[in-house]
Amino acid sequence: QVQLVESGGGLVQPGGSLRLSCAASGFTLDYYAIGWFRQAPGKEREGVSCISSSDGSTYYADSVKGRFTISRDNAKNTVSLQMNSLKPEDTGVYYCAADRSIIFSELSNANQYDYWGMGTQVTVSS
Repeated sequence: QVQLVESGGGLVQPGGSLRLSCAASGFTLDYYAIGWFRQAPGKEREGVSCISSSDGSTYYADSVKGRFTISRDNAKNTVSLQMNSLKPEDTGVYYCAADRSIIFSELSNANQYDYWGMGTQVTVSS
């Protein structure tokens, strides 16, 4: 059974940090493109950060460049998203998604991903 499970969300003050983790079961993540998406209330789901399956190329939304870092831990079969200097506008439900083969230009397109986790809530508030 293919499953993705996110963890690491929570409540943090502006300027703080969180580290999200996406753990896979039933398949090996390093063969898959992985995307982190978020959805705020009343807004569409947006691609935050993604990593390709081919060469490890990464994508970051302009709003998170320089603050977020995506990385793989193949030994643990996980992909993490380190989030620093968090802002209130980073609040939302964060989802990880996986798919076997996605071209780089489509990594941030949620429609390209077949496998999704249930999400983890991130709230940035003082």
